[in-house]
Amino acid sequence: MFSRTFPFVAFLLGGALISHSIKAQQTDHPTDRVTLEQYLDFEDVQEPRLSPDGRQVIYTRRWIDKTNDKWESSLWIMNSDGSRNRLLLNGSSARWSADGTRIAFLAEGKPSGTQLWVRWMDGEGAATQITRVAQTLSDIAWSPDGKSIAFRMFVPAEDKWKIEMPSAPKGAKWTEAPRVVTKMSYRMDRQGFIDDGYRHVFVVPADGGTPRQVTSGDWEHGAPAWMPDGKTIVFDALRIENAEHAYDESEIYAVNVVSGAIQQLTQRKGTDAGPIPSPDGRFIAYAGHDSTDDVWVDDKLYVMNADGSGVRTLAGTLDRYPIRPIWARDGSGLYFSAENEGSRNLYFAPLTGAARQVTKGAQMLTVFDIDRNGQAVGIASSPYKPNDVVTFTLGNPKPRQITAVNDDILSGKKLGEVEEIWYPSLEGFRIQGWIVKPPDFDAKRKYPMMLVIHGGPHSMYNVAFNYSWQEHAAKGYVVLYTNPRGSTGYGSAFGNAIKFNYPGKDYNDLMTGVDTVINRGYIDTRNLFVYGCSGGGILTAWVVTHTDRFTAASSNCPVINWFSMGGTTDINQWSYHRFAKYPWEDPDAYLSHSPIMYVANVKTPTMLMTGVNDLRTPISQTEEFYQALKILRVPTAMIRFNDEWHGTSSKPSNFLRTQLYLRSWFERWGTAGKERTASR
Repeated sequence: MFSRTFPFVAFLLGGALISHSIKAQQTDHPTDRVTLEQYLDFEDVQEPRLSPDGRQVIYTRRWIDKTNDKWESSLWIMNSDGSRNRLLLNGSSARWSADGTRIAFLAEGKPSGTQLWVRWMDGEGAATQITRVAQTLSDIAWSPDGKSIAFRMFVPAEDKWKIEMPSAPKGAKWTEAPRVVTKMSYRMDRQGFIDDGYRHVFVVPADGGTPRQVTSGDWEHGAPAWMPDGKTIVFDALRIENAEHAYDESEIYAVNVVSGAIQQLTQRKGTDAGPIPSPDGRFIAYAGHDSTDDVWVDDKLYVMNADGSGVRTLAGTLDRYPIRPIWARDGSGLYFSAENEGSRNLYFAPLTGAARQVTKGAQMLTVFDIDRNGQAVGIASSPYKPNDVVTFTLGNPKPRQITAVNDDILSGKKLGEVEEIWYPSLEGFRIQGWIVKPPDFDAKRKYPMMLVIHGGPHSMYNVAFNYSWQEHAAKGYVVLYTNPRGSTGYGSAFGNAIKFNYPGKDYNDLMTGVDTVINRGYIDTRNLFVYGCSGGGILTAWVVTHTDRFTAASSNCPVINWFSMGGTTDINQWSYHRFAKYPWEDPDAYLSHSPIMYVANVKTPTMLMTGVNDLRTPISQTEEFYQALKILRVPTAMIRFNDEWHGTSSKPSNFLRTQLYLRSWFERWGTAGKERTASR
């Protein structure tokens, strides 16, 4: 449901209220600590791709444009051993042609917006803009012969409801015509209105020309993948009547590129998605699961014959979600990344037999390419290292870092120690979490603590480097983050343990984690703070409506009222399926899990922060809680983030503001702030 987000202002709300007890830990600025300003120099890497001969790697390098307050992307190229690392051009999502002579990529072009480009990888290095389309395109894929490129693009629908308006008088300034909405899902967070069309698969000549639409109809179509013969493209969709009413269903289809004839390959009630043809074209792999009323189930990996027959399950006993499957070059099985207990590693599922784990370790590793010689390239992060490009061979699967994009800002900095913990919770559940301690941590001292709650709720906090928490730790806070029941990476049963009961027992997992850390003796229980966004926002609101143990809280981009949520969110089907029945059939179920119904219990000063453009957890949810807290005279503030969809940190400056508002609110209501106020 809720997105995960990982933003220079000399401004600190309520800064004068910081007390000496916390102030000594948080306002000193040793030069060996990470700082908030340094975030503006932070970089990220994405999508490394091996050249067909395995000699070079192209990857996307993201950096912050401080002037225009946004993330930008550039393509960099290096030898596969990391040497000769250099800027190639601006853009992202590079894909090598099969013969390695060219790359296709996405970049700004004319007349405007993202366009498809092709660059020759010879000495001249000429780059050509291939498309000049009005809509944003994505998911580019080379044809096997290198003559064409497929992609996905939004196609506006024809206006089928026409009314005969009289002519406006000369010079008249009539009100703009209304938007007519007839689709169930008519908006999408970070996109806006999507009611007037559908995404389709296109093909364009690789040397330029007019894109040709190869799918048709009033349906959404998934990313294209070419069959090795170059005559057929496979994709996922749900091309049935009233498809918008079929929740959590999709099928695999094949389209003839010349004729446009479409064949449905799978026939299952449930999800079938992400088709990947085998190198010889005999098989198609994909992921999915049977239809269920469970709120979470890990997808299985499947393979079928190219005509849709002979479906069988691979790695059936693994019970972990397969991420970015890649066929072995000999067609013997598939490699894929999978999350397990806070880490992500590479696995292999043979066509026959049990799956095996290829890489090991406390890391977040995502593999993007494996060449014919068994050389793999991906990105990896660990508690003290942000994302970098790594390579390894399948014969010696120990990832080796070949970029160091953030060493310049982290060099000489003391990072907070990250300690993994496990603790028992109710009903026999074991919960995993991590503690980030301030640099130069002293167990004999007392530290303020932040409990951070993840969104989703079906997502997983992990061992990856996190700038936000390290910056909080540098200011003297202990940060606790955990994976309560409902989290992914622990199997389907754990993820489904909040079925029709969210929020609920996951609250107990969180509070048990807080008690576990407090019992270690170094937490100042007068300065306990809690915050989270999205699914973490609703749980934060649930926390303050069910306990007053926290000194202050920040419920960010929350759900406050499940009854009204379903009719206002861009994922209404998802929202309604959190419960066994619709709200008009069983309103009590929705209301009993809505923080608004318990708001009279709140004593904790509670701030709310939400993007004004949020369509996932609309700001009206935040407004409901804010108004109730104001009526009840509970200390509160509503921070309405401009130019933000779901979350509060997509804009670099808003990341900075998020960090500062959080600490300012906590410091205002911490013991020092109260002491300062009382002394006036």
